[in-house]
Amino acid sequence: MVKVDRSFPAPESLAEEAKKVTGRYDRQDVIERLKKDFHNKCYICEMKELQDPNVEHLLPHKNGKYPERKFNWENLFWACGHCNSMKNNNKYDAGIIDCCKQDPEKYLYFCIENDDVVIEVKDSDNELQKRTALLITETFSMKNTGMRTYTSNERLRLLQKEMDVLYKQLEKIHNMPDSKVIRRTIRSLLRRESAFAAFKRCYVREHAAEYPELQQYLESDS
Repeated sequence: MVKVDRSFPAPESLAEEAKKVTGRYDRQDVIERLKKDFHNKCYICEMKELQDPNVEHLLPHKNGKYPERKFNWENLFWACGHCNSMKNNNKYDAGIIDCCKQDPEKYLYFCIENDDVVIEVKDSDNELQKRTALLITETFSMKNTGMRTYTSNERLRLLQKEMDVLYKQLEKIHNMPDSKVIRRTIRSLLRRESAFAAFKRCYVREHAAEYPELQQYLESDS
């Protein structure tokens, strides 16, 4: 999960649909804006080029029980079906970090240890951070059904593949520190809109002593 810049004003259809008894929050203008704002990447697991995108509510509207949430542009997010299903659990009803208003990288630590995703919070007393960390962890590790086992494993596989790409480029920069081509590649990998960016950015940040020249890409977001 990384910081996302939401565009304004809200899509025009939301105000019109909110007036209807059976109004929809997923009209074409909403879909197009969310896909663009979130770079067609799930805001929770960060998988890219979604084939099963969902319009997800940060705070649930509970089948219209909270209409003010249902059509609120700032409450609508771009998520994959897997993560939307995972978040549809009462334990997340109180909310998670709003990545359009807060920078998750300031509050969470992302890494892979022994083929498992580990998300740690920087404030152990902060319930919002802890719920967010738990949700992201579960999206890569939940295996309580056959389909969730498959989709969780697939996300972990793609994450590891993306991290391997980064590791190889970091090894190359050690051998050819002046290569502009390698630097451009790493810069692209560290952009927030790239797949699984939080994990890659956290790795480079945690290894600042080894890659001091790459820290500028994290600060400026390239």
